[in-house]
This record gives sequence, structure tokens and C-alpha cells, in this order.
Amino acid sequence: MYNFEIERPTTLADAVAAMGAEGAQALGGGQTLIPTLKQRLAMPEKLVCLSGVGEMKGICTDDQGRLCIGGATTHGVVAAEVAATFPGLASLAARIGDPAVRNRGTIGGSVANNDPAACYPAAVLATGATVKTDKREIAADDYFQGMFTTALDEGEVVTEVKFPVPEVSNYQKFVQPASRFALTGVFVAKFADGVRVAVTGASNNGVFRWAEAEEALSGNFSGDAIEGLTVDAADMIGDLHGTPAYRAHLVKVLTKRAVAAAT
Repeated sequence: MYNFEIERPTTLADAVAAMGAEGAQALGGGQTLIPTLKQRLAMPEKLVCLSGVGEMKGICTDDQGRLCIGGATTHGVVAAEVAATFPGLASLAARIGDPAVRNRGTIGGSVANNDPAACYPAAVLATGATVKTDKREIAADDYFQGMFTTALDEGEVVTEVKFPVPEVSNYQKFVQPASRFALTGVFVAKFADGVRVAVTGASNNGVFRWAEAEEALSGNFSGDAIEGLTVDAADMIGDLHGTPAYRAHLVKVLTKRAVAAAT
């Protein structure tokens, strides 16, 4: 490690003010940032710890029926508290990392980092959720902009994620055993006006929607509906864990499993 300052604000206003300093970096649960600092892949001059900001914790339902989760809410809390109202999301949260990760990592940190193999981005995109920051609200389709890239401006803080609750949903994850990240993961969400399918862990461009599957499943919510579809492997990740073609194949397999589990 190296020398840096750390600030621990207790209000959102103080956190935003601290983030305005040159060289400041937000610290959520630290599950990605701390290892990055240890390897000196990032060297911010100041860390602004968000774990003490009470305004950014907790879960509620707004007047539109959306499930609103504070950015500093841990995966463990999400898994425990939304099981009855949004079981698809609860199941996703319960399988992130291990108990230590789930009790430290936060939804805001995951969404802000936008790791190409993270689980939450699939749920956010599949449900058409809204990412709320200290400055504005951003629709999921506009928020994710590529691997480790989002619509966030410098110093902008994810304060809340607002999820429309689908009629049924399911997340299927092919786990990379060492990291517990998704080698490929698929979140399927069925709403009254159609189906959304989001894929994580597979593409060089990060999380994405599988439009052809959405169209097919909106007409017939059954695994048979996508039987004739294929996923283009051209932009898929290829590494020691799997070839692009393997990941493309997994997208279809996991989508069918998610539909079967959801129904």
C-alpha cells in the first residue's frame, strides 16, 4: 500500500463535498478498490468512505412500486430483506462472493465499478432500473457504457438504485470457482409489457441485453421460444476459463434455465 488520506463522512452532503477534492476516490465496501490499491493499479490521494452515510443505506418501496435500495446497502442485507418481494434479486445477492464479501460489498459500489463479470449490472439492466446519484437519475439503458465504464461523471456518487419489480424473474450464474464472479450470468425479468434479458460476464463490452431473446420470450415465455436462436461470439471474452464460443453457448443455456426457474 501507500500513504493516503481517508475521510469518513456521516451525511451525503459531507460525502459529496469530500469527493470534490482533487484526487478523491469513493470507497464503498472496498471489495474491488482495496485489492486495486494493493496492486497500485490506482493511487488516489484521498478515500471517501461511504459506509457511515446513513442516508445511503436501507430498502424501501416508492410511490411507483419500485424497490429502492440505498447505494451503501450490503449484498447480505439485500439477500435477506427482498426475498419476499423480489426473489430473483435476493437470489442473485445471496450468491455474490462469500459471506465476507456479502457483508462488506455494496450495491452502489458494484454498480459504480461496472465490472464486466459482476452480478448486479445484469439485474439493473434486465429490470430497466434507475440509478440515482447525488446529481440526477439515470436509466439503466443509458447508464452502462462498456467494460468498467458508466455514465457517471467524475466525483458522482451512486446513492440509490430503483428496481421495477417484475412479475417473475430469475438469475442463472455459471460461477468462476476461484473468484465467485460470473463466468457468464443471465438475468431474465418478465413484466406485463414484455421480457428483458441481460447478460453479464460474457462480453468484452460488459453487460448487455439479448434483444432477440427478449422478442421471442415476450411472445412465448418458454425455453422453446429461443431454441432456434444463436448468440454471436464475435465480441465475447476469451480467456483461460472459456473461449468466446463457449461463453456464447452459455448465454443461451443459462437463459433457458432462467426461464424454466422463473416459471
